[in-house]
Amino acid sequence: MSRRKLTRRQFVAATAATSAALVTAPYVRSAFAAGKLTMGFWQHWVPGADKASKDLVNEWAAKEKVEVSIDYIPSQGNKNLLTIAAEGQAKSGHDILSMPTWWPHANAEMLEPVNDIMEPLIKQNGKVNGTVQYLGKRGDKWLGVPSCVGSQIKGPCSRIDLLKQHAKIDIQEMYPAGAEPKDEGWTTEVFLKAAEACHKAGVPFGIGLGETTDSVDAAGAFFQAFGAQLVNDKGDVTVKTDEVRQVLEFYKKLMAFLPPDVTAWDDASNNKWLVSGRGAMIMNPPSAWAVAKRDAPQIAEQLWTHGFPKGPKGRYAPFLPYFWSIWSFSKNKEAAKSLLVYLSRPESIEKLVEASGGYDLPAFENLTKLKVWAEAEPPKGTLFSYPDPYHRQTLSIAASPAPPKIAQQIYAQGTLTKMCVKYYQGESMENTLAWAEGECEGFMRS
Repeated sequence: MSRRKLTRRQFVAATAATSAALVTAPYVRSAFAAGKLTMGFWQHWVPGADKASKDLVNEWAAKEKVEVSIDYIPSQGNKNLLTIAAEGQAKSGHDILSMPTWWPHANAEMLEPVNDIMEPLIKQNGKVNGTVQYLGKRGDKWLGVPSCVGSQIKGPCSRIDLLKQHAKIDIQEMYPAGAEPKDEGWTTEVFLKAAEACHKAGVPFGIGLGETTDSVDAAGAFFQAFGAQLVNDKGDVTVKTDEVRQVLEFYKKLMAFLPPDVTAWDDASNNKWLVSGRGAMIMNPPSAWAVAKRDAPQIAEQLWTHGFPKGPKGRYAPFLPYFWSIWSFSKNKEAAKSLLVYLSRPESIEKLVEASGGYDLPAFENLTKLKVWAEAEPPKGTLFSYPDPYHRQTLSIAASPAPPKIAQQIYAQGTLTKMCVKYYQGESMENTLAWAEGECEGFMRS
């Protein structure tokens, strides 16, 4: 059988000619029909979710007559991060690799640009949020295609009954299923009062102040709600500002209402806190709710995922995207791009989101109102507001808008949460700021 591969020039020409049509009609069918393609996908924690991506890959492979091989790589023990680092160092490995948050930027020099498929995908699916732009693009170069698989918002997940009983807040009325939120009064001041009321009732909010991502992500959203940046987008250290002082004062008040051991919490602690029935709210994607459905259905029936409170400088929510990136040393870049287009079709994305039980989030603006979130239960509509369908929040990541190389270190070192803990435990404001300033200056030198 004759097998012909497109040259790079031919591929670009074909892509330019087909433009938007590319996203609805894979072009490789008769172009290079055959060849091999390997993928390292993130291993989903939801049973059955990996099967959905496998089925879609196999559908595409059957049409295009490409031999495919998928490895599902877990994030436990950072195995996925170790794989990215090892393949980058060896300059050998999968053609496509799932990369979370900061990793496309960290490997930018070794990634194939995907502008030629991102631009028609945006035309088809709507623009991507600012965090995807920030993490997925360097200069004019797209470093990967945003993958709905693994992408998430870590918003509040509240107990309907406990907020109503102790804080006099009807969270379902504020964030109604099927309608736009009525959240103008949901502010950081109201949030503090609710935290105090639930603390007094013996069911405190469970917001970690450790150094793992859940703690850092929540702190990042509050810092941004107060306009507090440690390093600005130009790379200037901006620690000693009124905004940073204000958010540290906010956290000092908040921490008095949280469980006493939150400084030692990891990413499992908040989930366990909510499912145990001891707390009224956590900041998380709907993983705790999914576990409660299985292990504590009486608690799941009382859970409602919704938006962040609004601070003096706006309403922010942590968004952590995954990307599918192609190594520059991939042996079949054209087939890799064709597959990523296939996985990014609206019908493919809907299958992936459904398979995750609504956990996975598309980054594209037109795909935040899929029926899976409206229909999730119990209670009916519990996930309706999870994907922020009315775009009421600025989706962000902690330590942005600092240049990603610096922001990644602020994030990984837990600088934001360490500042909150230092100040809460008695360090003076100026000493806390001076410490953080020194940390940031060190990150710039590394």
